[in-house]
Amino acid sequence: MFLACIGVASCQTQPAAPKAEAKLVGAKGQNPYYSRTDTTKLHVSNAEWKKVLPESVYLIARTKSTERAFTGKYWDFEGIGTYFCAACGNALFRSDSKFASSCGWPSFFEALRPNAVKYESDNTYGMVRTEVLCGRCEGHLGHIFDDGPEPTGKRFCMNSIVLDFEPDPTLKSK
Repeated sequence: MFLACIGVASCQTQPAAPKAEAKLVGAKGQNPYYSRTDTTKLHVSNAEWKKVLPESVYLIARTKSTERAFTGKYWDFEGIGTYFCAACGNALFRSDSKFASSCGWPSFFEALRPNAVKYESDNTYGMVRTEVLCGRCEGHLGHIFDDGPEPTGKRFCMNSIVLDFEPDPTLKSK
């Protein structure tokens, strides 16, 4: 697992984000593509995304950058609710699939629904990995590895900057 974490860390990195209280954040204020209910696939140019996304979200979602380990607001967050794509609002993960992987990024063992995310081969930096993209806007979220817990054995290693969180008191804690 350590090597997989190092592999993710070798991506381009962003400066440490200030540790903020985990709450609903994101680009939805000036972003006409942000919706928590619309699952229609988006076809938006990177030039348009650059106009509507905060720079930190744009850099990771559209240029496939990576935040530094242990700096994101959700890597050790334990709130109960749903995680959404910060670029488009697509529902991605539930908190009951989140686990402490100790790699420094928020980790989940399964996506909310099969089409919430999509996968692409990533051979950058001399590594063979599987990239995880938002199923709606195709923004870069992180990578998936085969060293997660049961029942899937998967570890979705995601960037906090491209995630929004909404608490849901009706969900049960683990």
